Amino acid sequence: MKPYGEMTREELLELKKGLSEQYREFQGRNLQLDMSRGKPSSEQLDLSMGMMDVLGSSDDLTCEDGTDCRNYGVLDGIAEAKELIGDMIEVPADNIIIYGNSSLNVMYDTISRSMTHGVMGNTPWCKLDKVKFLCPVPGYDRHFAITEYFNIEMINIPMTPDGPDMDLVESLVSSDDAIKGIWCVPKYSNPTGNSYSDQTVRRLARLKPAAPDFRIYWDNAYGIHHLYDDVQDNVLEILAECKRAGNPDLVYKFSSTSKISFPGSGIAAIAASQNNLADIRKQLCIQTIGHDKVNQLRHVRFFQNIHGMIEHMRKHANILRPKFEAVEEILDRELGGLEIGRWTKPRGGYFISFESLDGCAKAIVAKCKKAGVVMTNAGATYPYGKDPHDSNIRIAPSYPPLSDLITATELFALCVKIVSINKILAEKETV
Repeated sequence: MKPYGEMTREELLELKKGLSEQYREFQGRNLQLDMSRGKPSSEQLDLSMGMMDVLGSSDDLTCEDGTDCRNYGVLDGIAEAKELIGDMIEVPADNIIIYGNSSLNVMYDTISRSMTHGVMGNTPWCKLDKVKFLCPVPGYDRHFAITEYFNIEMINIPMTPDGPDMDLVESLVSSDDAIKGIWCVPKYSNPTGNSYSDQTVRRLARLKPAAPDFRIYWDNAYGIHHLYDDVQDNVLEILAECKRAGNPDLVYKFSSTSKISFPGSGIAAIAASQNNLADIRKQLCIQTIGHDKVNQLRHVRFFQNIHGMIEHMRKHANILRPKFEAVEEILDRELGGLEIGRWTKPRGGYFISFESLDGCAKAIVAKCKKAGVVMTNAGATYPYGKDPHDSNIRIAPSYPPLSDLITATELFALCVKIVSINKILAEKETV
């Protein structure tokens, strides 16, 4: 079929008539399908059930250094957990603090601490007239929610296939001391699935910020979340690059096992320079007497080492890969060549990013919902929920069973067609 934009008004109206009949058929199914968040499926969660059996009431809960995990103490996390997470994120164990169950919580705490007490002796952000953050878009809605909560002004930075627009990042960061950070999801980014190129990482590490308390907020959410064994993205390790560039304190690196073991019951961590870690500990020793060491030990005994973790992630990939490939096949088959949308084909992570014609995303999502498929709100991938083009839609294939996912994606493609035809017809009316 030729591109919709090349069709006559009569051809489009005839096509819309048939598509509308298909849509009514979908409505008659009374679907209740949810593709709104990137949650692991029940099948994926089952992969970690053995973790429930690695510690029993008769087991020795003592670490190799003699730490009794049942008791108080060990602010940074047990040594075995630091080694495991360190291997996962390619950082020495000495540069890591193990937290509780959520890296998002660690990011929130890091922003909150900067607001109330400043960063390494600098003025607390709450005492400044203006605080700004750079936000690569489309990006992760929960990142934007944190900075919005603290009334931090967010600045859109366009994402490219290689990462954020570094010409713009460098220009802004070097000229405005109110800019205190940038959100980054460097590997299999949410929602595009793109990964930062070596050049992008090196340019980030070599930034010359006007603000001495500027930090890169490096969310390593999908570091080992590959879909394929033979084709994987690799991203340069940012702490090492910052040290090499003479900027050892420039980055906070966040990670967790939330989409590796149990979401909400995993372990999270921050990796940073010794100067940054010393600054963080000042608050942390007031906030807590230490996080859940029993859970840390449970993870270590279940995975054993990084090799066990990688093998575990292959099992996740075997579940996720058919889902991603099904979505991509349907989009290619139904929308390929029509010139009414484009989409990413990631090698890992949890999302596919779809770009509709300008002004169509909200209408597409609403039309899907009306037929029983809930998707992430259009605009959610932008600060303040405002997509200036109303074009980005985040597709989350992980949670639904494959059969439901196929149905939902077919409906999505149908809604894209109908809404796009409506837009093109409206434009023809104004010509």
